[in-house]
Amino acid sequence: MNTTATISTREQQSPPPLSDTDIIRVAQSCSPIPTYLLSTASHPTLLSYLTARAQSTSPSRPVSDYTVSLLSLIALSPQFDSLSTLLSSLLRSYTQIFTSFGIPHDANSLKTIQFFHPLLPHVPITNLPQIVEPIVSFLPQIVDLEDAQILDLLPRCLNLIRNAEEIERGGHFVNSVIDKILEVNWSKGLVIKMVSIVRDFPVLDKTRAREFVDKVFVGMSRLDLQDLPSIVYQLLVLASKGFVKREVVEGIVMFFGSKMASKATSIVRQVEGTVLLHVNFAVKQDPTLGQEVMGLVRSDLRAFNHFTVAVLLSVSRVRKFGESSMGALKVALLTAYRDYKFAKDCKWIPNDMKEEHLQNVKIVEKAILRAVNESNCGREHIVPSILQLAFLLLESADEGSRQEACNLSGLLGIEELAVQMLRTLFEAHDMARNEIIEQCKFRILSLKPEQSMAIIRLLGSLVQIYPYPMLEHVSRLKELLDYFAFMHGKVAAHLVSVLLPLLKFSRDLQNYTILVMRKAMFRREDAIRLAATGAVIDLILAEKQSKRDDTLLFQESSSQASSSQQSEMRYSVGGCLFQELSGLLQRCLYQQANVKEVMYHGLMKLVLVDPSSGGAVFDFLLPHFLHFYKEDEDVHLRINCCVKSESGKVYIEEPLDCLLSCISWMLLLQPHGKTEHLENSWACLGFSLSQENEGGRNLSGDSFYTAFLKIRKSLRNQSLEGIFGQSQDSGSSSFEEDKRKCCAFVLSGIIEVVLNAIATELEKSTDRKKLDLEKELIEFVDLHDSLDKDAGISKQSTTIRRGNPRTTAHDMTNNTDSGQSKVTQGRLSFFATSSIYQILQTVLKLLNTDNSDNVATSQNHSQLTSKTTKCSAKMICFVLNASLNHIKSSSVLRNEDPLRTLIYGELKMLGPPLLKLIILLKSGPKMSDQKKKEAKGKKDVHGQRDHLHLALICLKELIMICSSTSHLTGLLEDMVSISTLQHADSNNESETILIIDDQHLRSKELFIVKTLKPLFSELLALSFFSEVEIISDMIMIIGCKLPCELSNSHGAWAVSVCKSNEILSSKVGKSIVRLAICLSSPPDDLIISQDLARELLQVIGSEGNEPVKVSEAYPVINHLTSAVLNSCVLHTIEEVIADMDWATKKLKTFSLVYQKMVHFSQNNEQSSELAFEENLYPRAGAVVKVLSSFVSMNLNDTQAEILLRLAARFYKHLAQMSKLRIAPKGCKQIFPSLKFQKLVEVTCKQLTNPLYVFVDIMQKKQQENANKKGIINKIKRENRCIPDLIYQIEDYEKYLIQLSKVCKVNLLKHAKRSTARDFRIFPKENATPSDEANHANSNAVENESAEDLNANDNEGDDDDRLEKILSAESNSPMVAEDSGSENEEVDGLPSPKRLKRNNRVVEDSDDEA
Repeated sequence: MNTTATISTREQQSPPPLSDTDIIRVAQSCSPIPTYLLSTASHPTLLSYLTARAQSTSPSRPVSDYTVSLLSLIALSPQFDSLSTLLSSLLRSYTQIFTSFGIPHDANSLKTIQFFHPLLPHVPITNLPQIVEPIVSFLPQIVDLEDAQILDLLPRCLNLIRNAEEIERGGHFVNSVIDKILEVNWSKGLVIKMVSIVRDFPVLDKTRAREFVDKVFVGMSRLDLQDLPSIVYQLLVLASKGFVKREVVEGIVMFFGSKMASKATSIVRQVEGTVLLHVNFAVKQDPTLGQEVMGLVRSDLRAFNHFTVAVLLSVSRVRKFGESSMGALKVALLTAYRDYKFAKDCKWIPNDMKEEHLQNVKIVEKAILRAVNESNCGREHIVPSILQLAFLLLESADEGSRQEACNLSGLLGIEELAVQMLRTLFEAHDMARNEIIEQCKFRILSLKPEQSMAIIRLLGSLVQIYPYPMLEHVSRLKELLDYFAFMHGKVAAHLVSVLLPLLKFSRDLQNYTILVMRKAMFRREDAIRLAATGAVIDLILAEKQSKRDDTLLFQESSSQASSSQQSEMRYSVGGCLFQELSGLLQRCLYQQANVKEVMYHGLMKLVLVDPSSGGAVFDFLLPHFLHFYKEDEDVHLRINCCVKSESGKVYIEEPLDCLLSCISWMLLLQPHGKTEHLENSWACLGFSLSQENEGGRNLSGDSFYTAFLKIRKSLRNQSLEGIFGQSQDSGSSSFEEDKRKCCAFVLSGIIEVVLNAIATELEKSTDRKKLDLEKELIEFVDLHDSLDKDAGISKQSTTIRRGNPRTTAHDMTNNTDSGQSKVTQGRLSFFATSSIYQILQTVLKLLNTDNSDNVATSQNHSQLTSKTTKCSAKMICFVLNASLNHIKSSSVLRNEDPLRTLIYGELKMLGPPLLKLIILLKSGPKMSDQKKKEAKGKKDVHGQRDHLHLALICLKELIMICSSTSHLTGLLEDMVSISTLQHADSNNESETILIIDDQHLRSKELFIVKTLKPLFSELLALSFFSEVEIISDMIMIIGCKLPCELSNSHGAWAVSVCKSNEILSSKVGKSIVRLAICLSSPPDDLIISQDLARELLQVIGSEGNEPVKVSEAYPVINHLTSAVLNSCVLHTIEEVIADMDWATKKLKTFSLVYQKMVHFSQNNEQSSELAFEENLYPRAGAVVKVLSSFVSMNLNDTQAEILLRLAARFYKHLAQMSKLRIAPKGCKQIFPSLKFQKLVEVTCKQLTNPLYVFVDIMQKKQQENANKKGIINKIKRENRCIPDLIYQIEDYEKYLIQLSKVCKVNLLKHAKRSTARDFRIFPKENATPSDEANHANSNAVENESAEDLNANDNEGDDDDRLEKILSAESNSPMVAEDSGSENEEVDGLPSPKRLKRNNRVVEDSDDEA
């Protein structure tokens, strides 16, 4: 029987109606579909049952049972039209009841909705929109997850509508529904539900997908913390399937890194740890997610936060991303530091951008430290990555950056940041301690010495802060010490010094260290023996210092240790380590001279730290000293015994001067009953002796004191021949001369030691005693001077020698042992700062200074005055050389070294007497009388000008040393207070200076205005050019530390000097021009450079224009100074182009951020970026104007080559800037700013076209000078730089053409087609056959065969066709809008022949490279 006929029959029979209970019973009994359901007339009754059940007191179960039963019956034959209609009506009714909260939203409702889901395809397609609309309207009412159950139906409904042909514009309806969903404010439940169902939605376009992700992350802030990991996991699953990966990854890291950053609770940390594990797992499944994370960090540093760091550290545990993830973190951190350092020093960058870079570094530091601090909160899997990153940063930090970090604005610096990371790991994770120590050991042994020092400083930090945990790793430290003899000397010495604090807790480690030092003393390498000697001294000093430490600190620390460590930690050092190691130190007395010096200075430190040990030290040194001192002889010192010879070479075996210096210092530290002056001498150095040393006398100390007095007396009474003695060795006169010079070198040091003792006594002596000491001082200075003359050491070499702490025997003679340089390299000064100060005061007194009227007029004084007049020149020369040596050698000792305070003290106290001496030398013995004594002045080595020059060098070095410390302000204030110099505009400037509130700035400004500028003017008037150059350097050193508003005034002053003085010295001219440019803030610096370049063009001349001798506007530019000033201006342009290199990289970063639309608050940031970009274009335009003058000059070959290379680099940056102006596909194109258009116009008019002419002239000169010597190498060099320049120019023009097309503006309307090329050959006219042969062999460029030339000619047809194509393109609307004529359109495009030749140029250049 036909089914349709059966149904029709049944309808005609009108089956009896069923109640809701009957329907439930039928569904449960699995009976066939009742005939009643097939009738459309039954639908209202069936729906009324649903409504009635919904109105009951507990509708959840009744509604669910009835609806599920009805759906189960419909599901038996859903293809019937009547049942599909019933299904549609039932779904609409149930949706209306659910959305109106007619039934509870619970498990029953969820079960019902799940029954609807598989039947949705049987709902009439035209009815689906009526079902979707109430669901969408219900979205604002959703509060929790149960309310969102109905949304399970939404994705399938939308997919059915989109794919249905019955519904017109179904896709448009779906998009409108999705837009409505995105417009609604999502509640907590809606967020969770949308994330779970979005994967079933129709495919979303990128815009709606991004909006969806934004809505999710906005709503996540309202979710409960326990819901976040599941949401993130679902988002990662979506991203792994290609659902806007970058936005998902970015949203996750920014949500937990920024929005959740303030909620730093333990629960939040645990949630973040779970999320990290989800990310790690997702990256393993889909590696592209890891690439998105690293790309996000690389694209913009603003995405850097603590969670980003944690994600990268977690991702690095995936083998594929181990190196790349670590590299991304390292590069981001180093880039932040470098950008800040550059921005801080760059004057043309806006201040708000400098502050932004500073904040970036602080954010990066805080992010890394927070990620490390939270590593123990459910994220222990990233601990190995943290350790790896920290050591990578330590290897990247060099000594220079470590010193610079101290001066940064509250920043840690790379090294300190890495050390803090490892300290945190060491404290928080026991499992990391073994690896940290093992890595330290491995890297100290494998890295370069400079990199190893950072690791050793880390080890020292761990020893200082965590001594008890470090005791567990003594075995590893002992293994490290085993390599002591194979390390670099500096590394070995520093390693022992950082382990010293640990030795007082471990006798085993101390004994092992001593054993290693004993072995090292027998090594052949000098550096290892030096390191071992220093380490032994440090061991002894550590013992002495530990005894003086507060025992309460030790007890308090030991209370924290475990009972198993008590015996190891509480041991008493016991005994005296100096006595135990005296045998080892005794061996040092038979080593080379440099080892002895280290030991002598170490013994000085020992007596300084513990004066009570002075007696033992004297007893130790006395037998050795007696080898070189004989009390029963007329000449007490046996200086000849200090010098030895081997294989015809002379070397110093015993540094007797260093030994006497150390003895004299130790005598000052020991009270002596015989002398009154020694009791008070130490007070003048700022030290006082402890009471424990005031009782008793030391026999060895008395012997040394007596010997020192006898030596001092004998040196006054003996002649040089008597002191040196007659040599017993036979040999050549050259050998004897070398030996005598070495002896003289040692003796000069001894004299300096005696002079230091005399100067120490001089300060506290009475007037009568003071005159005797001054007389003795003069005699020893005279002896020192005669010693230099006798040894054949000129004053010039003395000055150079004093520039180093000490000279070497090799410096005095070519036949001296070169190993002698090791004896004196890095040697300390024999003078104390107070001693030099006292000698300077004596010199000023002898030169009749302002306090000369206070000196008593006695007969002795009259005699002294007559003698000092003759000796004043020697005194000045000596004290200035000693001062220069002393100031320069102050950098030998570290700040924490106890000898630094002892010897160097307050260096700034030398400033005022040096300035007084400079003023006297400038104005004393009447400069005007020098012309009458010109012949005599040339013979006088100690001439007044030489002394002035040396004094200025001393002052410059002192300012340089103090500028890196906090003493500069005090030094300048002291010198300003005694300055009597006057400047023409000093009164007006002084009134302005008084307004300055900052004391540091005011002192710098006053010193420049009241001291340096007057000195500059007076010495320039006297044509003392070398001295003027030194003063210019001092103005530069101090002026660069001033803010722009103050330094600009000094730059304007330097410009006025350039305009008003014709200076014939090239060095002085260069120094003044550098002042004018460097002290002028942008844009004035390049404006000055433009003016100078124009004047240089007139003086140097150009093609067709004769040069002038002197510039009218800038007389400093003349025929003698033009070459140097030319190089000076080019160097300035090179620095600006280097700045542009950094600037273009930042523009690229900004462009990447704009392209990827990184979701940050970009309002303020975008404005700073635009300001940066707008500042860059005028600066590049100023460079164009400067270079335009140079391309017109008649430059020599070297300068021309430099110019070409600078121009190539400049065009490379211009091309990059033009490329970045072109918006990528899918982004909005921004119209070029007026400043950019002006830059393009100026470049085309003033630089590009003249550059082609410049290259053309250069090639003509090459052809004319083809036979000259050296022309081949020069042409080869130019053949490398000229093609590069042409390529960069055409690359720049290529991007301008592309930018012109997309912006509809002709940027190349001022450009002209070029014809000059680097490979163009200019044939000689009337060339002889021999000339042609020589010319053919002169250059590889001219080896081109005739076939190649013919091939190039045959390319003409193709070139014509290409030119027609380009001509057609030139008639496009984009060009026609702005071009003035058809010729301009053609000129605005590159020649097709040029494009082909350009390819050939690049290939040739690569071959040559």
